Amino acid sequence: MATEAFTLDDLKAILLEAAGADEAVDLDGDILDTEFEALGYESLALLETGGRIERTYQISLDDDALTGAVTPRALIDVVNAQLSAATSA
Repeated sequence: MATEAFTLDDLKAILLEAAGADEAVDLDGDILDTEFEALGYESLALLETGGRIERTYQISLDDDALTGAVTPRALIDVVNAQLSAATSA
C-alpha cells in the first residue's frame, strides 16, 4: 500500500489511464479548482477513476464522497483522508 500523499500528478495519471483527456483541456494548467465536468470528465469516468484509485492505493472510497468531489482538489482531499485513516488504523 502506498504511504505517501496522493498528489495532483497521481490523479492526472489515473484520470488519463481511466478516461483519457479532452484535447481542448490542458491538464498541466491550474486545474485544482476546476470542476471535473469542465475538464471533460463525466460521472462514469470519475467512477472508473475512483475504482482505479481504490485498487492502486488499497483504500475504499465512499460513493457519496466520490460523487461529491467535483474538483481535483476535493478528490485529492478525499483520497488523502482515506490514506491517512488507513495508515493510522
